[in-house]
Amino acid sequence: MRTRPVTSIAAVAGLLVLTACGGGSNETAPDVPPLVSVSTTPTETPSETPSETPGVPPTAKVADTLCVRMDQALVQATLAVPVVTIEPKAVPAEIGLPSYDICQLALSAAPSGPALRLGVSVLTATKSDLAAAQAAYAATKGEPARPIAVGQGGFGTSKLAVFLLGNRLFKVEGPAATPTKYVVLAQEAARQAAGLPETALLIAREECERGTKAAEKVLGATAMARRDSTTAAGDIVCGWINPSAAVYATARRVPDAVAAMASVRKAPTSQSVPLGDEGYVDTATGRGTIRVGTDKIADLVPVPGNKVKTDDMVAFALAISPLYTR
Repeated sequence: MRTRPVTSIAAVAGLLVLTACGGGSNETAPDVPPLVSVSTTPTETPSETPSETPGVPPTAKVADTLCVRMDQALVQATLAVPVVTIEPKAVPAEIGLPSYDICQLALSAAPSGPALRLGVSVLTATKSDLAAAQAAYAATKGEPARPIAVGQGGFGTSKLAVFLLGNRLFKVEGPAATPTKYVVLAQEAARQAAGLPETALLIAREECERGTKAAEKVLGATAMARRDSTTAAGDIVCGWINPSAAVYATARRVPDAVAAMASVRKAPTSQSVPLGDEGYVDTATGRGTIRVGTDKIADLVPVPGNKVKTDDMVAFALAISPLYTR
């Protein structure tokens, strides 16, 4: 195994502040009025972080992130939610194209209530990356996105806004509201972005190293960034990231894993693999799915999946599956 620099998870907990959140409005989004541009250069002096952040115990040390900096009163009024609080619990990065470090603002007092997710791209970005992000969103065939005049430009819907500012992409995503309201939230994120500390490119757990060689075969190159962490249930997340490809492994808890596997089991493109209680690799998407007992499913996901060789994903599944099946 090659020697790689590894940032300890304990250290990372101080770097990535992430918070559970959500909350929503059922209003129908009106036609978007002309949008007001925000300077492409954020203000040099961000809002001061209060000595005691609302929703966080006075003794808790909270890293400097967009979630800490956002004007909570503005978020609450914009989304018409009862509360806005920061939970200093780490949230796994959103691994894809692009990949984002995420923090969250809780929009409800309920532990699993709605959330506003704020993301900063793991890797540096340009206008071509913004265009690729918009194309990837369009491929989901969700609500049509509209251009927004925030930072150096971006796109938005009634549930999200993505924009380029400096050399990073930023994403604001949460419950249904209106496109105009997500522009307001994106503008606030842009105002607060100046001087955000950069996180390490390599945030890795030793347990995930078993999958590095196979993961980089899937990527077709050495990973430029790593994002390893744990889920709220304590399952390990391993992620390898490049500008044009990524691959990750994670697990989810479900009430009935046997029933949840039905569509995977029946898919004509599913290739069985002898892992867990039931395992498959999809020959069309490259995605691996492994059932462990009656309540856990491990997901092994390449991005983009349609360019991955099935044999490479099978090798990755064989290497990484012991993290979830033991």
